[in-house]
Amino acid sequence: MESKSAVTALGALAHETRLQIFRLLVRAGVPGLSVGKIAEALQIEANGRLTFHLKELVAAGLAGSRQEGRFVFYSTNYGAMNELLRYLTEDCCGGLGCGELVDVCATESCA
Repeated sequence: MESKSAVTALGALAHETRLQIFRLLVRAGVPGLSVGKIAEALQIEANGRLTFHLKELVAAGLAGSRQEGRFVFYSTNYGAMNELLRYLTEDCCGGLGCGELVDVCATESCA
């Protein structure tokens, strides 16, 4: 993942409503949720504002949508989510791997 893509994805998640929607979609799994179910779960109205937030997640590549009859379903793009997580953690813990202790003083001045 390039840093520009990471910034776009993180920017989409940097809004409370979009972050709530994304976390809800992650929990919903591959089938996703209809706009109405998303609105119901978050106790908000299914209006243009909700659609705007959903479109921002789609534009960032973190979610996708599909039409089924008169309903639109949104779901997480797990590949993009995992790519973002890999990007954020690729140099985790000074290259020692997650969960291992890193002695910061061994590489920097602690004076």
